[in-house]
Amino acid sequence: MPTNTQILFQSKLADCAKKISAELETLLNEKTLEREIARPAKLTSAMRHGALNGGKRIRPFLVMETASLFGIKADDALRTATALECVHCYSLIHDDLPAMDDDDLRRGQPTVHKKWNEATAILAGDSLLTLAFDILADPKTHKDANIRSELVLQLARASGVGGMAGGQMFDLEAEATTLDEEAIKILQAMKTGALLRYACEAGAILGGANMQQRAALVKFGQLIGQAFQLADDILDVTSTQSEMGKKVAKDQGAGKGTLVALYGLDKAQHIADDLTAQAISTLEPFGDKADILKATAEFVVGRKS
Repeated sequence: MPTNTQILFQSKLADCAKKISAELETLLNEKTLEREIARPAKLTSAMRHGALNGGKRIRPFLVMETASLFGIKADDALRTATALECVHCYSLIHDDLPAMDDDDLRRGQPTVHKKWNEATAILAGDSLLTLAFDILADPKTHKDANIRSELVLQLARASGVGGMAGGQMFDLEAEATTLDEEAIKILQAMKTGALLRYACEAGAILGGANMQQRAALVKFGQLIGQAFQLADDILDVTSTQSEMGKKVAKDQGAGKGTLVALYGLDKAQHIADDLTAQAISTLEPFGDKADILKATAEFVVGRKS
């Protein structure tokens, strides 16, 4: 029987997903912005396909919920949350490409390169990535230029060579070698964890958090990033294609470096549960205000897709 907090979490997560989709609809329906010349219809259609095909929207939800700890309304965190989701969607489009994970399905729909072609998918991903920084740099996102600058800086570092993109490189290299636990943790902290960490830090930046509060939320983001990737690796072994909306059992076949491959399912699940407990403990300074974030951590490990 779900608790009241779990019911509220599910309601807020669904509401966030609707808000993000609506904001993306607006951003991707605009004909041109200042100093833009034209928007190719094929490219915007591909961007829309990659960004508006569902998804739980966990990353933008974390932005909104961490910002809410400091009294920031969801609508005032919406553009920052949407910018982060643009980066996430770009990463999925590129991750699905034949040169990367080579997937035909994403959320039960044809991947962008299957619906159009590889060149269009590359450009759609590139355009979503750059759109993210367009959104953050715009004064509509926050009136304080210093806040906008910090949001841009941290997202660039989370998504680039020392973050998600670098983690993807490590992941590709892992197909030709055997990684130890430390190397796997570094890979996963970059490929998956960096954007989840940013989501929590962005809320702290928007909320004007002090150093201790910001550090606690960064730590929370790091821990649930690890737990999220572990849950993904477990689902790759235990779930079905219909449940996941994409191919499963890919990691083992590709020789990917995962903690599931290193330690087996039981130990991997134990580690994921321990990470969740640690993540929840980092939120104690925020008291009851962090109950939804605690429920988010539990959802991350308990999800079925």
